Amino acid sequence: MRPDPRTGESLPLLVRLMQRLLAPDGCPWDRAQTLATLKAYLIEESYEVCEAIDEDDHEALCEELGDVLLQVVFQSEIARSKGWFGPDDVIAAICEKLERRHPHVFGEVVAETPEQVKDNWEKLKAEERGSARGVLAGVPASLPALLAATRVTEKAAQVGFDWPDARDARRKLDEEVGELDRAIEADDRPAIEDEIGDVLFTVVNVARKLGVNPEDALRATTRKFKDRFGYIEEAVEARGKTLEECTLEELDALWDEAKR
Repeated sequence: MRPDPRTGESLPLLVRLMQRLLAPDGCPWDRAQTLATLKAYLIEESYEVCEAIDEDDHEALCEELGDVLLQVVFQSEIARSKGWFGPDDVIAAICEKLERRHPHVFGEVVAETPEQVKDNWEKLKAEERGSARGVLAGVPASLPALLAATRVTEKAAQVGFDWPDARDARRKLDEEVGELDRAIEADDRPAIEDEIGDVLFTVVNVARKLGVNPEDALRATTRKFKDRFGYIEEAVEARGKTLEECTLEELDALWDEAKR
């Protein structure tokens, strides 16, 4: 009889299954994996979770969360084989952290709004890592660039290094676009790359000041582009032509039609 799924007590089933796959007579592919080879799978599965959330697909979300959980258990069991730690250590560590980072629930600290909770969380993180590390040290270098820029600017803003409001950030965007234009006119390739980076970074700041998640906004726009381009492909195919045979004017007209 399986444990009650509402209590989370079924996690040991996955742990035992993973141990069986990694046993000497287990799965050759699983046994050949390392922490390094599993990195790509963890990233891929995490993005598939985000996609299921964006599409409001609850069935897919359940499946994709399971895939992410598998990666956690998989890596934990590899670590256990090295004598480093195991799944129980991972769970114990996050439980201790959650209790420590929620003194307003498990202690005497008062925090009545999400903003107060977030401020307390960041202060506790800073205390835990000590003063030897900088404000931005907690942002992983491996984050996707857009997300990394968001996290870096959020942390800088928490210590007061920020524009007063969104309008100031927006004016900075005009300044950066002007510098990009001048680099393009000069055909200065290194400067063009540098200025494009500045423009993107400033857009992240504008989005943050306006309360918009730039990662979500760009993902939605990319999905919109794919949908509209798919419409163009279907329309062109219905006319018995290929995209390459169409003029740009024809494709633009179909794009406007797709928008409508």
